[in-house]
Amino acid sequence: MTLGAADTAFVRDLFGDLPDFSTRRMFGGMGIYAESVIFALMRSDGTLLIKAQDDDFIDRLTAMGASRWTYTRKSGASAAMPYWTFPEALLDDPEAALSLAREALHRLR
Repeated sequence: MTLGAADTAFVRDLFGDLPDFSTRRMFGGMGIYAESVIFALMRSDGTLLIKAQDDDFIDRLTAMGASRWTYTRKSGASAAMPYWTFPEALLDDPEAALSLAREALHRLR
């Protein structure tokens, strides 16, 4: 599956108020940026992910029901990415989604 205009519009509705907001297509999905920092991804299957690298933020995301993006390499080994599923409860709440995105950006700087 490849993302379309509706997916880009959805992401823009959630995060478009961030400074210097932009998206870039990559590998059938999209990178989501603010101020030249990638803080989220949308995979080609439409799953929205948020980047987290510090333990406090990871714990907070986990408490909200987020799970880490993992995949299986060709060798059969498991690999984990520094992205967690975006909490579903926030997908219908642009204000809360924007707040979480701002927190992610703050922690990534």
